Amino acid sequence: MTDIGVRALGRATLARQLLLRRERLAVPEAVRRVVALQAQQAASPYLALWNRVAGFDPAELDTAFAERVVVKATLMRITLHAVHADDHLPFRGAVQQTLYAGRLGYAFAEAGLTPADANRIVPELLEFAARPRVSTDLEGWLRERLGAEKAAGAWWGLRAYAPLLHVPTGGEWGFGGPRNTYVAAPVGGRFPYVDRVADPVGLRELILRYLGAFGPASVADIARFGMLYKGPVREALRGLGDAVEQLRGPEGVVLYDVPGAPRPDEDVPSPPRLLPMWDSVLLAHADRGRVLPEEYRRVVIRVNGDVLATVLVDGRVAGVWRVVDGGIEVSAFRRFTEDEWEGVASEAGELWGVLARRGGDPYRRFGRWWGKLPGAEEVRVVGGAR
Repeated sequence: MTDIGVRALGRATLARQLLLRRERLAVPEAVRRVVALQAQQAASPYLALWNRVAGFDPAELDTAFAERVVVKATLMRITLHAVHADDHLPFRGAVQQTLYAGRLGYAFAEAGLTPADANRIVPELLEFAARPRVSTDLEGWLRERLGAEKAAGAWWGLRAYAPLLHVPTGGEWGFGGPRNTYVAAPVGGRFPYVDRVADPVGLRELILRYLGAFGPASVADIARFGMLYKGPVREALRGLGDAVEQLRGPEGVVLYDVPGAPRPDEDVPSPPRLLPMWDSVLLAHADRGRVLPEEYRRVVIRVNGDVLATVLVDGRVAGVWRVVDGGIEVSAFRRFTEDEWEGVASEAGELWGVLARRGGDPYRRFGRWWGKLPGAEEVRVVGGAR
C-alpha cells in the first residue's frame, strides 16, 4: 500500500481543484471538474471559479445559471451548492438519507407532518413549481392544502427536501432579489426518492466524483463532505471494487482514490490564492489539515459556521482577506516573505478588478468578525486602486 503524507495530500487536492494552476475551461466543465461549489452566499461560486479558471468572465456563470446548465440547489451538508445540471439528480439521490433525516424529522413533526406526507405532497409541489415561483407563492400553495399552522413547518422542510432549483433573480451576483425563486428540477416525470436510504447509484457516483476532485480521502472525509452516514459509504466503496484504490495516509489512516488521478510531488510550487468565503476546499474533509492548519481552524471557521475568505500561501491557509477602502486588506497569520507579499498583491489586484466590476464588497455584512480575530502577524492593504 502506498504511503502519502499531509503535504502531498494537500498538493493532490489543490491540483484537482484547479488551484495549483488556473486552466482555460468553459464554466460548466470547470464546475464538473471541481464537483460542487458552496453557494449559500451568492458571490462565492463566482470568486471560487475566478481562482480556478484562466480568463474567467463572471458573465459566463450568469449565463450558465440562466440557462440551467449550472444549477444551485440544497445538496451536500444540507447546504446550497452550485453543480453541473447533469449532476444534480445523482447527487440529490446520494444525500437522500441526510435530507430525509435533517428536514423530515423533529421540526417537520412539530408541524404535525410525517415523511409520508412529504412524499405525497412533493409531486404536486413540483408540478406547481414547473415554472419559477417565488417563496411566498410556494408557501401560499402549502397554506391552501395544509392550513396556516402546518404550512410554515412544511415549507421549512420541503424547500430543502424537494428537488427544487434556485432561479437567478438579478443583482451583481445573480441571486440578489428580495425573495428566493424556485423551479422544479426535472425528475423524469415522478419524484424518485421516497425512502430514508441513499440511492446506491447516486452514492457511488458522488463518491467517485468526490475522490477525483478532493482525494485521496478517508471514509470519514467522504462522509463529512456529504454529511453522509459512514456505513453506506463503506458499503459503496466495497461495491466499487477496482474502480478505487487504497493508500496509507498520516497515522496509518486508510485513504481511497481513483486510479490515475493527479498526485503531484509535495514540493511542486503552489501560487498564492485569495479564496472566497466557504470555499469547498476548506470544508471537504474531516481532517482539514491538508489545506487548513489546525492552529488557524477556529480563526477561519467561526462559531456559527461562517468560513472567512482566506489567503493560501504555499498551498495552505496563511491568512484572511477582506475589502476595505482602497484595496484588499490581508491579515497574515505568519510572516510572509516579500516575494510572498508580491504574489498575494498581484492576486489581490486582479480580485479588486473583479469586485469593482460587480459592485464592490460582497461580504460587507460579515465585517463584524474582524473585531473578534486574534492579532495577525502583519496586516497590509494590497491590490487596490492606484
